[in-house]
Amino acid sequence: MSLSKACMMAMAGLLALTSASAPAAAFDPNAAVALIDDAMVKEIRGWLDTPVVRISVEAQNKRHASLTQARIDELDKQWVAERKSVEQPLIAATLSNPLSNYLTQIQAGSDGLYTEMFVMDSKGLNVGQSSITSDYWQGDEAKFQKTFPVGPGAIFVDKAGLDEDTKTWRAQVNLTVIDAAGKAIGAITVEVNLTELDRRHNG
Repeated sequence: MSLSKACMMAMAGLLALTSASAPAAAFDPNAAVALIDDAMVKEIRGWLDTPVVRISVEAQNKRHASLTQARIDELDKQWVAERKSVEQPLIAATLSNPLSNYLTQIQAGSDGLYTEMFVMDSKGLNVGQSSITSDYWQGDEAKFQKTFPVGPGAIFVDKAGLDEDTKTWRAQVNLTVIDAAGKAIGAITVEVNLTELDRRHNG
């Protein structure tokens, strides 16, 4: 074997070894957030365009029409307290209603892409949800303030965060919920598993 040919083979081997041992590109949560596109928003809007969503939200809006902020605060405190209690009447009533069952089925069918979802009424109180949220009232948070009060077409994607338990990156997509006439009646939050979303796009 000539020297030049031997050198070429050695270089080829070195390049192959370098390529095999090079680390994969680091996961970029901000790039993953950019994968939350119009198609995903359209899919979420499709879930909302159902009687179970509209009837549930509109019914709670009527029940809560005269609810004061003091009463909202009481309900929120009750929810937080129930999370640590054996007796959970408010939580149980919410998690067992038709809307919560509907959202739970959607989440289960996503195969890990959606990790949490909940719908809020016109005051920011939970109407239905796929799992127990940390609180009952979302009206003081951006997920509600940047959707329902803004109007029917509002979309707010929050910044990415790392879930320490699962070591996966998450981001919340928040939309205004509308009635059949296109009027804003509430809001929805859908937490997206960015790690899984990135895998599906680039895996």
